[in-house]
Amino acid sequence: MANKKVIFVAFAIEDENIRDLIKGQSLHTETPFEFIDMSVKKAYDEEWKKRVRTRILRSDGVLVVVSKNSLSSSGQKWEISCAKDEKKPLRGIWAYKEDRTNLAGINTMVWTWTNITDWIDSL
Repeated sequence: MANKKVIFVAFAIEDENIRDLIKGQSLHTETPFEFIDMSVKKAYDEEWKKRVRTRILRSDGVLVVVSKNSLSSSGQKWEISCAKDEKKPLRGIWAYKEDRTNLAGINTMVWTWTNITDWIDSL
């Protein structure tokens, strides 16, 4: 593959460690994709929203890290809404084996590198 696909990662700040694991995988030189996110620890202001929308527009798809924390994460909910508005492909992965939270409108799969790679290859 000539160009790496760009995948935006939407996650609740409480699941930052999961984002770090995903990001680490993308740093392997043979990985045909790169992940970006817009994590912040402060309020989600209009400038942040503009930057997120720009990043999502440049992405080939949005990977949603799904956990019980997703249910109360206003930033993650906004990122998902923005991706839907921009008609970007969305796919969820469950962050934890024991947590099978369901997010309305998000097709969620078990987190394996094969599942993630197959989804990215389909974009």
